[in-house]
Amino acid sequence: MEAPLRRTETSLPSSGTAPREASLAVAAARIARRLREAADWRQEIGELLELLARSCMGHRAILFRLEDAPGQGLTQSVAAYWVDRSLAGIAAAPSIIPQAVVHMDPLLGKVAQEGRQGKMFAGLTRDIEGFLRQDFEKQRIVSFLSVPVWANGTPWGSLAVNDCVDERVWTDEVRAAMEIVALAVGDAIERSQSEAHVSEVVRRTMIQASLDAIIVIDETGSVMEFNPAAEKMFGYRRSEILGRDLLHMIVPHYYRKGYATGAEYMAGRGAPMIGQRLETVTQNAAGEVFPIELTATEIKVADRRLIFGSIRDLRERLRAEEEIHRQREKLHQNEKMAAMGSLLAGVSHELNNPLAVVVAQSTLLHEFAPDQKTKVRAEKVRAAAERCGRIVKSFLSMVRLHPAAEAETDLNQMVRAALELTAYGARSNGIIIDSDFAAGPLLVLADADHITQVAANFLINSQHALAGVGGDRLIRVRTYRAAGGDPGFFVEDNGPGIDKAIRPRIFESYFTTKPAGAGTGIGLSISKSIVERLRGRIWFEEVVPRGARFLVELPAIAAGAGHAPAVQGRAKPSGLRRALIVDDEPDVAASLSDILELMGIRSRIVAGWQSPAVTLAGHREPDIVFCDLRMPGVSGMEVHRQLLAERPALARRFVLVTGDLVGARAEVEALTAERRPLMLEKPFSTLDVRGALAAVAERGAREE
Repeated sequence: MEAPLRRTETSLPSSGTAPREASLAVAAARIARRLREAADWRQEIGELLELLARSCMGHRAILFRLEDAPGQGLTQSVAAYWVDRSLAGIAAAPSIIPQAVVHMDPLLGKVAQEGRQGKMFAGLTRDIEGFLRQDFEKQRIVSFLSVPVWANGTPWGSLAVNDCVDERVWTDEVRAAMEIVALAVGDAIERSQSEAHVSEVVRRTMIQASLDAIIVIDETGSVMEFNPAAEKMFGYRRSEILGRDLLHMIVPHYYRKGYATGAEYMAGRGAPMIGQRLETVTQNAAGEVFPIELTATEIKVADRRLIFGSIRDLRERLRAEEEIHRQREKLHQNEKMAAMGSLLAGVSHELNNPLAVVVAQSTLLHEFAPDQKTKVRAEKVRAAAERCGRIVKSFLSMVRLHPAAEAETDLNQMVRAALELTAYGARSNGIIIDSDFAAGPLLVLADADHITQVAANFLINSQHALAGVGGDRLIRVRTYRAAGGDPGFFVEDNGPGIDKAIRPRIFESYFTTKPAGAGTGIGLSISKSIVERLRGRIWFEEVVPRGARFLVELPAIAAGAGHAPAVQGRAKPSGLRRALIVDDEPDVAASLSDILELMGIRSRIVAGWQSPAVTLAGHREPDIVFCDLRMPGVSGMEVHRQLLAERPALARRFVLVTGDLVGARAEVEALTAERRPLMLEKPFSTLDVRGALAAVAERGAREE
């Protein structure tokens, strides 16, 4: 046997009390209002049928569609339905009622005819016959009530509610509620078929789908529309902001003064926003103020004045513009640095040539001085010229970050070189330099030029920080060995220090707090990359009561573990008697020849190079060739390539002389190690030349 039907807790009570009748009227009014406000009644009808059935204590609510099918008569289909699935034995309503031609079932024809006349169809299943009874029994319907639905003056269908438990007589209140809902459904159907409704649906869809925030306020400033994009942008739910004053929700607090409502704020005082497209700021639910683009338009509807606002968040656009500006500035700085590098390469070459003459001649003067007083003066001239050469070299290294040539180097010497490079700036600004160097060498495996550049960057930044400071201005420089044994140094000043807000960004590329033209913002960034490439540490510390301290620590190495430069040393040259000097600068060539003469080597000087065959024709092959890098016509590297091809033995005794070691290094390092020429950097001293001779002799001894 089939289980009997019974009411469940989810069903409404069956008593006909006044409160139930009141709730039924409220439900009918609520359904009518929702249908009137709905953009598309089809999306709402499912929930509304459930509300109707529960209010009437029914178990099914169905909206039928009646149509005249050509050649078939009247057909009935289900437009929407709801079924109380909590009752045992209730089956879901079919999506389509089997088609029925009017003359096949007189009762169905009667239902259609009465529906067209606007009459209700109500009763008990046991009182009817034919097709409908069979179908109702199959669906477990005991009592039924059907109300016609009219649209555009013609019967459109019917609205039915069923009781699957009790045989009941439907009260006047239920019938009235059903009629109210049927009328509301008919009105909704009519509106859905009108052009005005289509336009309204399109408008609502556009507002809901808009990527910009859409807000509509009335003449009092109350929010009437707040789309999903506005919810996302401002952090308010639509339900919590509707009806509230715009002024107190999204207008920054410092703009609210003097305005009573959001409408007054939009109208403005002297600068109205209505009818304008402008950039301003707004505030979200979290209190964050951010930039927006606002387009405000006034709308007049039924003597009401509304303001329609379209808002676009500008944060992403401004960030993108800032990044484009930063990249453009970075490109500009790179181009400027590249141009400066080329300029300094030429300047260094031009300066190093006369400096080479000064160093060489002062060295010779020292060698042949008739008295000690003259020797001392010559030594001072030589030392000053060599210092000029180191300064030029350091400037060139800063501009051209050449690939690191790591070698065993004393950190003390690199920091001293940086102090020497920046000494004039400190002296001219009355800054005291307090330096203290660790006893003994602090050996690290590094590129001396790069570490000198790091220390110089620190010193220059400290000088800039002290520019506007009154009283004693002090820079402290220390080298030390850390607790773990790693060598390190720091540069400290008693300037204003660095604001906590910007400390996390000080090592970023192109970040600077200096005024335009006073800095590029790349010094600390380059320093950080240099130190980290050497597996070292670089960081900032605050100085109390005021000031800043920058520290660097590098991995220690054991003495002799590095790679010494190729062209240095005091080894005595052997087996070298004849030299060829190729240089377009006669003073430089003559000075080098004089130094070689002191070492027992006779030199032949040529101002330019044609080819190995022409240049060497009629002369004994030299034991060593000194050739300038930059010369009109054929460069020193081209001379070396020709010798490699035609006189490989002589190419191994070739020394490249240059005042632009940084620029030359890339060309030299492009060759394999065994094919690279030795290098002598201008300005050169007697010791430098002796080192070059020793390196050539050592290379020859290895080959033998």
